Amino acid sequence: MASLIGAIDQGTTSTRFVLVDRSGEFVAMAQREHTQHYPRPGWVEHDASEIWANTEAVVAEAMEAAGVGPAEVRAVGITNQRETTLVWDAETGEPLTPAIVWQDTRTDELCRILGGDEGPDRFRDLTGLPLATYFSGPKLRWLLDDVAGLRDLAGSGRALFGTMDSWITWKLTGVHATDVTNASRTLLMDLGTLDWDEGLLAAMDVPAAMLPRIVSSVGTVGRAAGVLDGVPVAGILGDQQAALFGQACFGPGEAKNTYGTGCFLLVNTGTRPVRSGHGLLTTVAYRVGDGKARYALEGSVAVAGAAVQWLRDNLGLIEAAPEVEALANEVDDNGDVYFVPAFSGLFAPHWRSDARGIVAGLTRYARAGHLARAALEAVAYQTRDVLDAMLADSGVPLTSLKVDGGMVRNDLLMQFQADILGLPVIRPAVTETTVLGAAYAAGLAVGFWSGPDELRSHWAEERRYEPAMGEAERERLYAAWHKAVVRSLDWVEEPANRRRERAGGHGATGSPQ
Repeated sequence: MASLIGAIDQGTTSTRFVLVDRSGEFVAMAQREHTQHYPRPGWVEHDASEIWANTEAVVAEAMEAAGVGPAEVRAVGITNQRETTLVWDAETGEPLTPAIVWQDTRTDELCRILGGDEGPDRFRDLTGLPLATYFSGPKLRWLLDDVAGLRDLAGSGRALFGTMDSWITWKLTGVHATDVTNASRTLLMDLGTLDWDEGLLAAMDVPAAMLPRIVSSVGTVGRAAGVLDGVPVAGILGDQQAALFGQACFGPGEAKNTYGTGCFLLVNTGTRPVRSGHGLLTTVAYRVGDGKARYALEGSVAVAGAAVQWLRDNLGLIEAAPEVEALANEVDDNGDVYFVPAFSGLFAPHWRSDARGIVAGLTRYARAGHLARAALEAVAYQTRDVLDAMLADSGVPLTSLKVDGGMVRNDLLMQFQADILGLPVIRPAVTETTVLGAAYAAGLAVGFWSGPDELRSHWAEERRYEPAMGEAERERLYAAWHKAVVRSLDWVEEPANRRRERAGGHGATGSPQ
């Protein structure tokens, strides 16, 4: 009998494939980066054909490294960068557009137009989301308006829309589908019915014929061809929900924070969607088969690891991302330097598309180490912003924070995160929980694992970071961070009606809630 589960992790900067055994251990892994395209300020694009070629390559490489064929793989799961938007030709299988990445801000003006007199909360009751450049529905509308002939192809069903899970699923199986977690990030799905909403489609002016079928996160969608010939594609989860699943956060109140290109804190709220009054997103956490959906509150931070990439690629302060910790350790503190990495505006809990990145507090004393430390500290400050918003929504404080993702190997960052939260931060033995969650979903669907209790038994703590900073210092640093955040706002000129809206009672940071 097949003894392995495969998982494809199609992320913002790379694609990888892993093979996982019954104990949840990684047997083999292969990974390839893809090109980031920045055709204009605020625009971020990917080449979907490059991503598919990389997907085929990493699957073949990992299978070869493990010395197995498709007969030894029981099922495969998919996890993905969620809101990144693509349209492709159903007949040729070729992309009709670049993939517009979740970080892209070109739809800012469109989102304001769509909001009309009701503003960014126009669709919140149905979708759990504010109207923001982050989500895929406005990106799709922009493509339909901008690409000549695309709307005609869409109306006939030849032009297919999908996020990257749909693209990979379609290329593997020929099935046009997306799961409830990815669909819940489009501004087109009703959170209650878990289906596309006709009113939302009409308001966004999106033809229903181009949309994928919405399926459960855990369940067989189709069978793969190629290197994975005949293997069931049996699990699909957006990357942050996959990390929640991989951390075994199956009960209400259980939370995780993933430190990747962005930073995403999710708390499981059980079988009912909880509406946020403090700038968080209400989203689907996962759905198993025909069971009830589980929901989550999410705080989405646009820039975390991307700030380190910027230090590497744009400033040349480091040659490789892991070097940032050593550079930051060259100084004892931040030297009163604060870095607000609002490259794509500010996401939760502020939702300010007019913000732009700033470095504040520079003196002749400041050096490269201070900037490196400020970049890492910004990740921790943004996480506290989100955690404070979650506390305000739920009234229930967390007693600790589970963490995962590429940045959690940075001990300086994790210790500072514990210090600025005043909470223990817990790093699991397996930190790549996003791809693990996709494997868990696929394995559950085909009976490879018996259920959530068996998956919980795989989770193990590797290291715990206890807060060591005094409260007075913690609050002094956090107050200075907020001074810097305020200085990042209003950089992009807003229409007068948007300024009036914010002045009417949305708080100091302009949260739309």
